[in-house]
Amino acid sequence: MSSQDSAGTSQQDLKSLIQEINETEKEIKKGGGEKRIEKQHNKGKLTARERIYMLIDDDTRLYELGLWAGYEMYEDEGGCPSGGVVTGIGTVSGRDCVIVANDATVKAGAWFPITAKKNLRAQEIALENNLPILYLVDSAGVYLPMQDEIFPDKEHFGRIFRNNARLSAEGIPQIAAIMGSCVAGGAYLPIMSDEALIVDGTGSVFLAGSYLVKAAIGEEVDNETLGGATTHTEISGVTDYKMEDDEECLSTVRDLVDKLGPFDKAGFNRKDPVKPSRDVTEIFDVFPDDRTKPYDMNKVLECIVDEDSFTEFKKGYGQTLITGFARVDGWSVGIVANQRKVTRTKQGEMQVGGVIYSDSADKAARFIMNCNQKKIPIVFLQDVSGFMIGKRAEHGGIIKDGAKMVNAVSNSTVPKITIVVGNSYGAGNYAMCGRAYDPRFMYAWPSAQIAVMGGTQAAKVLTQIRVSTLEKKGKEITEEEQQEIMKEISERYEEQTDVRYAAARLWVDGIINPIDTRDRISHAIKCADHNPDIEEFKTGVMQV
Repeated sequence: MSSQDSAGTSQQDLKSLIQEINETEKEIKKGGGEKRIEKQHNKGKLTARERIYMLIDDDTRLYELGLWAGYEMYEDEGGCPSGGVVTGIGTVSGRDCVIVANDATVKAGAWFPITAKKNLRAQEIALENNLPILYLVDSAGVYLPMQDEIFPDKEHFGRIFRNNARLSAEGIPQIAAIMGSCVAGGAYLPIMSDEALIVDGTGSVFLAGSYLVKAAIGEEVDNETLGGATTHTEISGVTDYKMEDDEECLSTVRDLVDKLGPFDKAGFNRKDPVKPSRDVTEIFDVFPDDRTKPYDMNKVLECIVDEDSFTEFKKGYGQTLITGFARVDGWSVGIVANQRKVTRTKQGEMQVGGVIYSDSADKAARFIMNCNQKKIPIVFLQDVSGFMIGKRAEHGGIIKDGAKMVNAVSNSTVPKITIVVGNSYGAGNYAMCGRAYDPRFMYAWPSAQIAVMGGTQAAKVLTQIRVSTLEKKGKEITEEEQQEIMKEISERYEEQTDVRYAAARLWVDGIINPIDTRDRISHAIKCADHNPDIEEFKTGVMQV
């Protein structure tokens, strides 16, 4: 992984980084590689991605989620590209559906810890947005060498089957196509779905395979007789449809989705889209060539929101946050965005861009409550260094005002979409609706950096701690040794703040090209509009 200087990414570097990310994504999409793809084909099976592309409607796209899952995380295990599973939202027979497809070219589709996390995230998206979920099952089950990291805990493998039950109870359709192995605990996933299809000759489902049956109870039986398509459609009744091959199976899934009943919508306000006042490619011109320099976030918004649609809320107050109502691709949205340019208050005080001050936090809390009252989705654009510190800020009640903003974000019930365009540091990540605050979707630009504080500051603090510890042990540290410690810590910290590190761990749903921001926001609200159940906005104690 190539690290970025924590101070920022130059304009040319950003374009180069996008190209580098695109090239890496092409490799990730190959899964286990060409030889394993060929092996899959020789078995008469399509790959996970081929299945998805055959399933979704022509001239539509898969909005892939979690592509970077597991990136550089399991090198000692031979790697786990994309977490061994492809997930996303696609249009099937005119209906938006969450799709989960095991990639059997990666460790035979075995489940790593990140695989479980990615599957749970897909189910969460289906549940929050009331979207049907389609499982294309082809998995050898839990990756046994790491079973302690995937099997027993609350957010591990078993949670998936609990979610099956919850989705069913909420009336959210689940259709499972067994297109390969489906073993042990994993057998419950398709059978807890509403309907299950199985491909003859390649699909199989059982709690224990023939080798384990022989070892456990001494019974001689082959896998096909034990749990093949004929067994489960003609004898056990476990599955509902016997399919000749992958193609017939996917066609039948499309037919089933086509016949789903009607669904209610939230009814979010939408008018005919209007193009932004700036061409979307101008994002690269208005975004800074040096991330340490201030820039005007309003110009970035002009590349995203519909022309002449932005109505700014409290424009002259709390100017390090921009709040206001706008339209994105026709959808009515509330916008909360960090303002990176240096501003002055009416009292003549200088305010540093990207820092949240008391007045900014107070303004944002009020605006978020307004959006909830009006049932308007909120878009957060993060480029935040954190809350203001120092004597003046503390005496002014920055903790109280920051808590007020965090309270509003925490209790907000309208759909929230978060885009990390630059820094996402410290409590600023929380207040601007980071992952812990349940955004419906969360994306990041290649320039994004997520950490408890900026790299330069963190490296200095950690170096001071390391040097102080060594000195307490009686070791004298030379200036040269101190610089070496600083370099080591800086390099490690820069790697951990890189957007690919975050995406690998599913802290964000994906890395997106800045020019795709408008489309991703629009698609996110379109998905959210499928769920009409918006809870009443309530808060606990909010100091005013």
